[in-house]
Amino acid sequence: MAVTSDCTETVLNVSGANVHVLQGGSGPPLLALHGAGGSQGWLQYHQALAEHFTVYAPSHPGYGPSERPDWLDTMTDMAHFYQAFIDALECDQLAMLGTSMGGWLAAEIAAMSPERLSRMVLVDAVGIKPEVGEIAEILMCSREHAASLRFYDTSQVPGYETLFNRELTPEERDAQYGNQEMATRLCWLPYMHNPKLPHYLRRVQTPTLVVWGRQDAIVPLNCGEIYARELPNAKLHVIDNCGHSPHNERPDAFLQAVIPFLTAA
Repeated sequence: MAVTSDCTETVLNVSGANVHVLQGGSGPPLLALHGAGGSQGWLQYHQALAEHFTVYAPSHPGYGPSERPDWLDTMTDMAHFYQAFIDALECDQLAMLGTSMGGWLAAEIAAMSPERLSRMVLVDAVGIKPEVGEIAEILMCSREHAASLRFYDTSQVPGYETLFNRELTPEERDAQYGNQEMATRLCWLPYMHNPKLPHYLRRVQTPTLVVWGRQDAIVPLNCGEIYARELPNAKLHVIDNCGHSPHNERPDAFLQAVIPFLTAA
């Protein structure tokens, strides 16, 4: 469910681009990276994490109101951009949580600079080609079809009607088209993965929790198994009766796994 009262929106200039960031809480820094569809605002899981961390939830460059530098066209570019973003936060080290495409981005950042991350959570992340099954095509389909694949049981999604099943305003629809264009730019060829990423991950010693909805109809559970296999210090946590977005669909079960992992000594 969207929450707005306990965060502030700031604008951070990174590499000459203004990036809009939702920020809340206090404590060690945690960077939360959204998926290909764009930011949904300050959600229940952000607020719960903000009880333990200073949570930074940016809109990626090229998404929503955040500007895209002319040179940023690929996920590798995006990962380099976030190196500068972390510099701008003036953090020596931080935790990172990424959902779907944001999980892929987190993995790419970790592969570049594992020493910058204290812990990492990958949630139903794209980025790796499955050995069993395939990643569903969601970039060129309708919003309604993509939404139908996203959840196992919409009745258990807090705020489903408000967040996912309402008529968009013209401004929101324009923003969605812009987000879809940016996602296509980043993820189309090759579709939703980097063939080299599994090789890059083998040197990443960052403690990592890979969280997956067992009934994910967009990204096969096999991708989670590969992430857990290739990352030397990772474990896989599967949430039953859950689709592609555990943080939206089963937030309590999600947080029961994620918070103890992120706050462990």
